[in-house]
Amino acid sequence: GLPVVRAPAANVSAMCGRFVSSSPPDQLAKYFDVEALGESLLDPNYNVAPTNDIYAVLESGGVRRMEPLHWGLVPFWAKELRIGNRMINARAETLATKNAFRSAFKKRRCLIPADGFFEWQKIEGQKTKQPYFIHRKDGEPLAFAGLWEVWRGPDRDSDEPVTSCTIITTAANETMEKIHDRMPVILPPSAYDEWLDREDDDVETLGRLLVPAPASLLTMHTVSTDVNKVQNKGPELIERVDPSSGDPQGSLL
Repeated sequence: GLPVVRAPAANVSAMCGRFVSSSPPDQLAKYFDVEALGESLLDPNYNVAPTNDIYAVLESGGVRRMEPLHWGLVPFWAKELRIGNRMINARAETLATKNAFRSAFKKRRCLIPADGFFEWQKIEGQKTKQPYFIHRKDGEPLAFAGLWEVWRGPDRDSDEPVTSCTIITTAANETMEKIHDRMPVILPPSAYDEWLDREDDDVETLGRLLVPAPASLLTMHTVSTDVNKVQNKGPELIERVDPSSGDPQGSLL
């Protein structure tokens, strides 16, 4: 089934627990004004799941880089890597106060490029939820607001450091609230520089960027429940499927 992250309310699944990363890295680097592209490149993935490596755009050593990070933030004080499984999302409302995110919010912010994301809607009288693919109307990449962190592990001499990240969520806009009460924070290009600026630790001003995207930015359509299985990674997962076709798996094989 889907990865469930323990959220404050009962039976709330992870908000933004799956997304699509299919754009070529060099195109993304150009779009996000990246100066250095990491050497290890990721394959296109139409069903990115928690603990996968994902691209993040961040500033390090005064250079804007794009490199793969582990999805699921592991705080520097964590005893084990596994804690990151519960940290794939961070609520915008509590970033400045939550121990796991407070320091990264001040100093280590990133953009997480995505071609769209999935969300599931509960259908009256049905056990299986209906998945939707949500993306920009103009087809441009989304920039999720994220945080990153470096974790060195218990054995600092032999353990390779792990750089990990989380996606920040906020209240849903009018487009999203029909299917979920939360959504990822999607930053406009005008906010990229401010968000990535490591000299800027004014959490109050930065916090004002963490608002729902305009309802007019996004569009969505129903897709096959094949997306429920993390093993499925292909482009057919984002194709429109008519849920009333009577075939619960959709007609796409």
